[in-house]
Amino acid sequence: MSDIRAILTDIEGTTSSIDFVKDVLFPYARLHLPAYVETHGEEPEVGHWLHEAAREAGLVEAGRTEIIDLLIHWIDIDRKSTALKALQGMIWREGYESKAYVSHIYPEVAGRLQSWHDQGLKLYVYSSGSVPAQKLLFGYSESGDLTPLFSGYFDTQTGHKREAESYRRIAGAIGLPPEQILFLSDIREELDAARAAGMRTTQLVRPPQALSENGHPAVADFDAITA
Repeated sequence: MSDIRAILTDIEGTTSSIDFVKDVLFPYARLHLPAYVETHGEEPEVGHWLHEAAREAGLVEAGRTEIIDLLIHWIDIDRKSTALKALQGMIWREGYESKAYVSHIYPEVAGRLQSWHDQGLKLYVYSSGSVPAQKLLFGYSESGDLTPLFSGYFDTQTGHKREAESYRRIAGAIGLPPEQILFLSDIREELDAARAAGMRTTQLVRPPQALSENGHPAVADFDAITA
């Protein structure tokens, strides 16, 4: 990867199992969201995101119960809402800090990230989860605290993951030409957008999924990645 100077990675299905998010994090947030909003709803940051959720839904003068019901519905349908993601991240922090769970990381990922870091490659994350939630996932992982390996994080406040302009913004923020950045994801549409922005791409196809041709280099794990 002599011409690659930075690696930008997705999380779900790429560094970590989708099942951890679907079966652990989402249910935890759903269970604890009503009490969390009632307890912390007057705090400025929480209040800001509750207001943003109501605004996104077109609710005027929404009550606390109505917003809670809205957020739980959004969790159930996996809505890609920045406000929801921010609130989930706050709830997940309590779960991580109380040791209710640790995050899943595929076995080879930590070692490969460390190797790339040692080679001088800059590592970044781009996920639909909020930046605080990303830091928690890598900070409380089965492989220990991986946050020192990363130089930055991006979420949907940068833009949608299936739009090329989002990747152009990220390249600008990183300060590198897009062609010197390798983007890793399991989602073809995200890879298509990154490639349209000029980035190099590799698709992670974790077993039991089967490798197939779709225009992007495809690998089963991080150890097989080449640029």
